Amino acid sequence: MKSSELQDLTPDQLDDELLKLKKEQFNLRFQAASGQLQNTSRVRRVRRDIARIKTFGQQKRGAAAGADAKG
Repeated sequence: MKSSELQDLTPDQLDDELLKLKKEQFNLRFQAASGQLQNTSRVRRVRRDIARIKTFGQQKRGAAAGADAKG
């Protein structure tokens, strides 16, 4: 998922996307352990997408908390 796509999402949508990616990561780990994993680069991409979503979520929540403190 691209950064430009993540900027448009709300924190709730980011949480949903994070949950989906964590489930995919879990399934990929099982496939790797059982030797059924075909696309090994997908593991790395999913891990980085998870980190990217967490980063955007923290930024959005921090911006919202800062706006609440000012107002």
